[in-house]
Amino acid sequence: MLAVIGTVPDESFSILSGQAGIENDVLVIDQKRISIQRGTPALIASACKILEVLNKENPYVYLVGDTGKGYGSRKLYEYFIEDIKKRSFDTLTFHYIIPDADWCNKILLALENLKHKPFLIADAGFMYAAKMSSNAQSFDLFTPDAGELAFLADEEAPHPFYTRGFLLQNENNVEELIQRAYIYKNAANYLIVKGKKDYIVKDGEIIDVVSEPILEELEAIGGTGDSITGIVSALIDAGFEPEKACILASKINRIAGKLSGSDPSTQIYEIIKCIPEAFLSLKSSGNI
Repeated sequence: MLAVIGTVPDESFSILSGQAGIENDVLVIDQKRISIQRGTPALIASACKILEVLNKENPYVYLVGDTGKGYGSRKLYEYFIEDIKKRSFDTLTFHYIIPDADWCNKILLALENLKHKPFLIADAGFMYAAKMSSNAQSFDLFTPDAGELAFLADEEAPHPFYTRGFLLQNENNVEELIQRAYIYKNAANYLIVKGKKDYIVKDGEIIDVVSEPILEELEAIGGTGDSITGIVSALIDAGFEPEKACILASKINRIAGKLSGSDPSTQIYEIIKCIPEAFLSLKSSGNI
């Protein structure tokens, strides 16, 4: 089973855990209804759509409110470390959480004590925490965009704010940044580098580049990076090999965007609703 750990930008939102579902275009967790906007809710909804078409269980989620002050994130770190002792998950995806190197160390120590080690995925804040704590190589998959990749590639930056400018130029230096991230041991076994082109990487080697269909308008829609991470998390949890899951996630996300008829004003859930159709279109064409 997949578990997703993240935050929502609402300080009044207390810790919530339970199996997720979608009802009438909203996320439902333990009877609480959550709008599907960008961020962790978009990731969870995207995972739900893949698991739905595969007839698999929806993800178990851990959520808390945090607008950047870190109070909620610290509560969630502490809660998760205690709760994971009672659970067994095949895949864990850590998302928007205020990065904290000490708490990352504590979580990895807690996971080492489990009988079954989950496949570990990190994006956004927790990916930063993995790098800041020198634990990037303990993870199986990171899903950075080009800016986040620059931080991973900067062996001197202790925090994303201090990423050196020459590494933050543009997408033309993605291949160089990938190599730097692996040289300095700041990358997971697999990467999906998200952008106009999605680079699929295994152990420092680019194994595929997905650029079709080309949809410039997706660049302006918040949440499309979150949806890729949700899709790949669900595919891996459903038993797809990581390499195949990464390539498929990129293709599914792009096809869903095309099917939605998206433009810069499109909301992310309009794309997420098209994920099952995108998956089935690839399957019917023999690509799955």
